[in-house]
Amino acid sequence: MLPLSGTVAGRAPLSVGAGGDTTMELDRAAEVVVFAELAALAERGERFSVLSEEAGHRSFGADYPLVLVDPVDGSLNAKQGVPLFGLMLAVLDGPTVADTYAGLVLNLNTGEEWRAVRKQGAWRDGKPLRALQRSDGRRIELLGLESSPRALKLAQPLVDRSNKIRILGSMAISIALTSAGGFDVFCAPIPVRVFDMAASLLLLRETGGVASDVRGEGLDGLRCDLETRTTLLCAPTRALHDEAIEILRARQ
Repeated sequence: MLPLSGTVAGRAPLSVGAGGDTTMELDRAAEVVVFAELAALAERGERFSVLSEEAGHRSFGADYPLVLVDPVDGSLNAKQGVPLFGLMLAVLDGPTVADTYAGLVLNLNTGEEWRAVRKQGAWRDGKPLRALQRSDGRRIELLGLESSPRALKLAQPLVDRSNKIRILGSMAISIALTSAGGFDVFCAPIPVRVFDMAASLLLLRETGGVASDVRGEGLDGLRCDLETRTTLLCAPTRALHDEAIEILRARQ
């Protein structure tokens, strides 16, 4: 996978994936590795289904558990040779965000691994994950945003109240970092796929963080499929989330 990042071969377009985006060779190569591992589980008697951004839905003998697979979250970064992209895996025992049972986010460049299990906790490289304490009580110290010029404009109220901004280009890694308190707030003001955030939202929940859409509506009832989209506002604490909601509402 890494040898293909930022290369002509890795950028080669192959087809349109199940998620609607163009599948490149690097997407295909990453997915082959993931499906080989999942097929090995099935050969050992496990029964489940898989929903992948590239290959779509595949059954391995049962509707649930359902494994969500984004083999390269941050694929534009990978295509361009920007070393920040990851693998997202989530396991669901039902169709919605609230049914996410386990999640994995793997930074494919650094090897850093984030894991969460519902009602059991979250871990970063095997150590219990706890959010950093806020260091600036007057402003948002570090704001993370989803990556488009239009998103930046829509999030202007938050930008105006922030000391610094980061746009990483990987939804899964950005929300994982929010769960650790690296970002005080992460915002996607333009609707993005729920599919891409399932594992990281579990990380956030298990560390006491809060997520909603930009109006403050909860996400638990949203379906984790390739079509459902939502805006997103998340923070490592209820206080920071409430503050961000107030900032957005004041400018509406």
